[in-house]
Amino acid sequence: MLRLAITGADGFVGRHVVALAAERGHRVVALTRSGDASVPGADVVLGADLTAGWPALPAIDAVVHLAALAAVGPSFDEPARYIAENAAMAAHACESLLRGPRPAPRVIAASTGAIYAAAPHPIDESAPLEFASPYAVSKATVDSLLSYYRRRGLDTVVVRPFNHIGAGQGPGFLVPDLIARLDALEPGAPLQVGNLDAERDYTDVRDVALAYVLLAEAPVLEHDVYNVASGRARSGHEVLAAICAAMGREVPRLRAGRRRPLDVPRVVGDARRLRGELGWSPRFDFASSIATAIDARV
Repeated sequence: MLRLAITGADGFVGRHVVALAAERGHRVVALTRSGDASVPGADVVLGADLTAGWPALPAIDAVVHLAALAAVGPSFDEPARYIAENAAMAAHACESLLRGPRPAPRVIAASTGAIYAAAPHPIDESAPLEFASPYAVSKATVDSLLSYYRRRGLDTVVVRPFNHIGAGQGPGFLVPDLIARLDALEPGAPLQVGNLDAERDYTDVRDVALAYVLLAEAPVLEHDVYNVASGRARSGHEVLAAICAAMGREVPRLRAGRRRPLDVPRVVGDARRLRGELGWSPRFDFASSIATAIDARV
């Protein structure tokens, strides 16, 4: 049994990580912005503004740091906020833990596969970095902070998940946005979309959650950076077709909407490091992930 502190515990990924950790017998301190949210599986729920500081916690074995501004699109409108807040949360956590009781807990922080440069082949952890959004810049800053605090003596681990989908994902992401627009679409009307030609690597959020928990459970880790990815890229058109099929409707006519200033044409991840070291592999196929997202919508 581990004692885990999970930040952003009431968010899309956080709720799945808390539930899985509890299912595997761990005790969970859930950190949320307000402390008012119900987080199924958590033993304790604490409110904390992590941009202002790190709260006093009971003894813990590991921190899974998921709290962040995470939607890519809005980061173009608020670049300074994304960079400042995402960096501040990681820095406050690591600085406090560095100065706290020993042994310090392992810190597992969510970065993103969006910080890699585009490549025609699956991207592993050694690939060059390139930034197509302020969100990606903010996450690269978190990466750098974790590397710095690792040199200071903390056991830090950076996780770079590629796109993930499933139940509970909020607006600002392709799958929930397409589902919401299809639900609201008038018969015969065109569906407004962004760039559906872009290809991305999608993993079920439950499989992403498993990666975080496995990294917390491992007594020793061989590396300090791990990708989480399915190893297959799908275009936005494929995603839309899968959603329409699951909803039992035809793909509607499309009307092009706003596009991002920079949009990498194809991204696919290589998670062989995580697979080989911890035995992780995706358990949920793409169709079931889409069906779960549709079924869970309000």
